[in-house]
Amino acid sequence: MNTWTQVLNPLNNLGLSALTASIPILFLFYALAVARMKGHYAGLLTLVAANLVAVLAFGMPAGLSVYASLYGALVGLFPIGWIVITAIFLYRLTVVTGQFEVIRDSIAAVTGDRRLQALLIAFSFGAFLEGAAGFGAPVAITAAMLVGLGFNPLYAAGICLLANTVPVAFAAVGIPIITAGAVTGLDPFVIGQMVGRQIPILSLLVPVWLVFTMSGWKGTREVLPAVLVSGFSFALAQWWSANHLGPMLPNIIASVVSLISLAALLKIWQPIRVWRFPGEPAAVQEVKKRSAPELIRAWSPFVILTVLIADWGMAGVKQLLERVTVNIPVAGLDGAIVAGGVPMAVVFKFNWLSVAGTSILITAVITALILGVSPRRFFAVFLATLKDLRHALITISSMLGYAYVANYSGMTPTLGLAFTVTGGLFPFVSAFLGWLGVLITGSDTSSNALFGKMQQVTAESMGINPVLTVATNSSGGVAGKMISPQSIAVATAACGLAGREGDLFRFTLPRSIFFTALIGIIAMVQAYVFPWVMPAAAKAAAPAAGASRGGVELLAGSGIFILILAIYANLQRNSHEERPLN
Repeated sequence: MNTWTQVLNPLNNLGLSALTASIPILFLFYALAVARMKGHYAGLLTLVAANLVAVLAFGMPAGLSVYASLYGALVGLFPIGWIVITAIFLYRLTVVTGQFEVIRDSIAAVTGDRRLQALLIAFSFGAFLEGAAGFGAPVAITAAMLVGLGFNPLYAAGICLLANTVPVAFAAVGIPIITAGAVTGLDPFVIGQMVGRQIPILSLLVPVWLVFTMSGWKGTREVLPAVLVSGFSFALAQWWSANHLGPMLPNIIASVVSLISLAALLKIWQPIRVWRFPGEPAAVQEVKKRSAPELIRAWSPFVILTVLIADWGMAGVKQLLERVTVNIPVAGLDGAIVAGGVPMAVVFKFNWLSVAGTSILITAVITALILGVSPRRFFAVFLATLKDLRHALITISSMLGYAYVANYSGMTPTLGLAFTVTGGLFPFVSAFLGWLGVLITGSDTSSNALFGKMQQVTAESMGINPVLTVATNSSGGVAGKMISPQSIAVATAACGLAGREGDLFRFTLPRSIFFTALIGIIAMVQAYVFPWVMPAAAKAAAPAAGASRGGVELLAGSGIFILILAIYANLQRNSHEERPLN
C-alpha cells in the first residue's frame, strides 16, 4: 500500500502555514456571520474549502482527502446523527400525542411569580429540553411558553438565551462530548467528567443572573431561597451524574432534580409578594390543572429514557452490548497516512446496539405503547423527523467531514503548533476557542468538531493535560450559545420579535464574554493550582510537564478576567436605565 506522510509546516513558515490551515474556519465564519448562508450550505462549502487546502497547500493526495471527507461524514451520521434523530423523534412523539402540553402545564401551575416561573421554565425545563433534544428546541419552546404565560416578549427571549448556557455542553444526550471523543480519540466519559468539574460552577451563577436581570437585587433577595435551591440542586446533580453516569444524562437528571427541588420548596415557602412585570395586564393565559395520572403518563417517556440511558452506560451492560459491534477498517485510509512516523489505523466502529441512539429508539417504542401510538403514526412521525432534520444532518456530516480532513491532512496539528505561542495562558485561551466555535456554528457539537483536535494537539505539545483543554473547549462554548446568530434568530422568531435581533445581541454579548472568561479562569486554576481535580483516567494519560508551571500565566489570566469584569460592570451601570433587558 502506498502511504503519505503528514507535513505540519508545508510553507516553511509556521505563521503562514497556520493561516493557510485556518482558511476553512475563516470561510465558515464569513459564510455564517457575514453572508448569512444556511448552515448546510456553509458546511458543505467549508468541506470543499478544506479539501482544496489539504490537497493544494498540505500536499495530501486527493483520493485520501475525499476518503477522509466521506469517513468524517459517516461518523457524523453514525453514531452522532443517529442520536440526534432518535432524541428529536422521542420529543416529537410527546408533542403529537399532546403529552408535552401536560408537562408544560405541570411546571407553569407551580407558581404565578414571574421570577420563579423563569427559574422553572427557562432554566430547569430548558435544560431538560436541551438534554433530551437540543438543536434550538429549548429556546424556541421555553421562550414561547413564557410569552404565553404573560412575559414581556423581550424579557422572555433574553432570559431564555441566558438560561440556555450551562446545559449546552451535555446537549442532546451528550452529543457535544461524544463528538469531542470521536474527533480526539479521548474517552468521552472522561471528557464529560472534566466538563462536570467546570460547568457546575456556572450553574450556580446562572439562576442568580436570571432573577437579577428581571427584578434587580431587591427582587433577587426576595426569592433568594428559591434561587439557591434551583442553582445548588442543579449543579450538584450535574456534577454527580457527569462524574458517575457519563455525558448522556447530566442535563436530564440535573433538570429534573432542580424542578422537583424548587417545586418542593414552593410547597412550604413562597415569596412575600408575587412579582410581575410593571404594567403587566391582569388577563394572562390560564394554566390548566393536571391530575396525577396525567402527569405520570406525560413524564413517563423521559423517566424511561433516563433509566435506559443509565443502563446503557453501565460497564457490564455496555460490555454485553458491545459483543455485536462490527469493527470495519476503512478502505483507502487505514494505514495510508503516516503521522509522527507511524501509520494511522482508521477503523469504523459500528456499535449499533451499544450506541445511545438505540436506547433512545427503544424508549420511543415503549413510549408509543404507553401512549397508544399506532404503528402507522409511529413511522409517520419518524419519517417526518428525518425530513425535518435533513439539513441539520447535512450540516453535522459536513462539519465532521471537515474535522477529519483537517486532522488527517495535518491542518489541525499545524494550528495546534501555532497556538503554542500563547504559552501557559493556553487553558484560558481554550475557553475562548470554544466560544468562537459556537459563535460561528451555533453548536457546541460543531465547535468540538472544529477545535477539539487542535485543543488536544496544542495541549500535548505544551505538557498540559489534553482532557482539560478539550473539556474547556466545550465548557467555553456554552457561553457562545447565547450570542450565536442561530440562537438569537430562534428566540426572536419564538417571541414575535423579528427585527429586534440587535437588541438581544447587545444584551447577551457582555454576559457571554464574562461567562467565557470565568470558564477560562476555572481552567487555569485547574491546570496550575488544583491539578488533582482532574479525573484519575485523565491524570494517568497526561504529559509529564505542565502542572508545575503557570504562576505568571495564572496572574495574567486573572488580570484579563478582572478587566473584563470591570468593563462588564461599567456596561451594566451605563445601561441600567435601559431595562427591561438590562
